[in-house]
Amino acid sequence: MYADLAERVSATVIGRYSTSFSLATRLLPDGVREDVRNLYAVVRIADEIVDGAAAGHADLRAVLDAYEAQVLAAPEKGFHTDLVLHAWAATSVRCRIDPSHMRDFFASMRSDIVRDVHDEESLARYIHGSAEVIGLMCLDIFLAHADPVPAAQRAWLAEGAAALGAAFQKVNFLRDLGDDRDELGRCYLPDLQDGPLTAEIRDRVLDEVDAGIAAGRLRVPSLPAGCRVGVAAAAALYEELSARLRRTPPHQLRHTRVRVPAPVKAALTVREITRGRR
Repeated sequence: MYADLAERVSATVIGRYSTSFSLATRLLPDGVREDVRNLYAVVRIADEIVDGAAAGHADLRAVLDAYEAQVLAAPEKGFHTDLVLHAWAATSVRCRIDPSHMRDFFASMRSDIVRDVHDEESLARYIHGSAEVIGLMCLDIFLAHADPVPAAQRAWLAEGAAALGAAFQKVNFLRDLGDDRDELGRCYLPDLQDGPLTAEIRDRVLDEVDAGIAAGRLRVPSLPAGCRVGVAAAAALYEELSARLRRTPPHQLRHTRVRVPAPVKAALTVREITRGRR
């Protein structure tokens, strides 16, 4: 009963915070879906520490460090009074999640506390920890629920998982441009430190996004069968966001968060389900 309750709490977190990922995860097999939700809940709470509910705390670094220690220790403890950590502990053990991925994630969250601007090198580190490792941990979950694959194939799939995660994050940089700058005082894209967003900069970022999504899509047919449609649906939603961002004048992106309307999300999801049945 306690484990079931923990799973439900994690499901509630993703349902409240991300309609896009919540929709995509519903297309995953039961066990995979629960583990992805458990992962999402942990990283969402870390994000809340940095940018959300804990933002007014006197020492965010100490709060984040303490949460990282709890997350990393959770798999060995097994039982936890925090329901999200209890669910995460089971997922981490069951799916053999590499703890270095979670350390890299928290390193990127920590950089949000201490760094307001990025150069190309620090941005690459940030994207790896905030996005690529999320894709890699999702891949760990997918493969844990399937037959073993050769090391070379796993490495090839990992390249796609990381590329897809990075693409999603770059979309978010453009979608959240106004909030990041005006509310949080951050500038993730080095090209924006000396001037406003231009069509050239926007399109260069979106070219990278489209290439990353293409790399992820290339690997979808090689994923475990039950996971393909969910990943394809998430990719489709971000492809649509990329297209809408490309059509939006650069000056509007500072004040407008581009979204995909619910009917369009539903249509894209149905399209991917139909393709997956062929």
